[in-house]
Amino acid sequence: MGNKLQYIQVSTTVAKKTDAEKIAKVLSDKKLSACTQIIGPITSVYRWKGKLEKSKEWLCVAKTDQKHYAKIEKVIKKVHPYQLPEIIVTPILNGSREYIGWMQKQV
Repeated sequence: MGNKLQYIQVSTTVAKKTDAEKIAKVLSDKKLSACTQIIGPITSVYRWKGKLEKSKEWLCVAKTDQKHYAKIEKVIKKVHPYQLPEIIVTPILNGSREYIGWMQKQV
C-alpha cells in the first residue's frame, strides 16, 4: 500500500436499527468513516450489573483510519443511547490498493 496510515474498523452495537443508521449517517456526514456497515439483528449475551442478559442488537462497523479514532469515539459516545457503549477497534492489516485508496479519499 505504500503509506503509513493505519486503517481500522470501529465497532459498536445498539438496540435499534434507527440508532445504527443515525450513527452511520453522523460518521459519514462528518467524513470520519468511509463506510459504516450495519449488520443485524444479532443476538448478544453478556453480563450487566450482575445479571446475565440476552438482547437483539445491530452491529455498526465503521471503516476509517487511526487518526480519526478519537473523534469517532467522541461522536459515538454523544449519539449512542447506551450508558456504556461498546466501542472496539480492529486493525485492517491489508486490503486491495483500490479499496484502501477509496477509503483514504473519503475520510
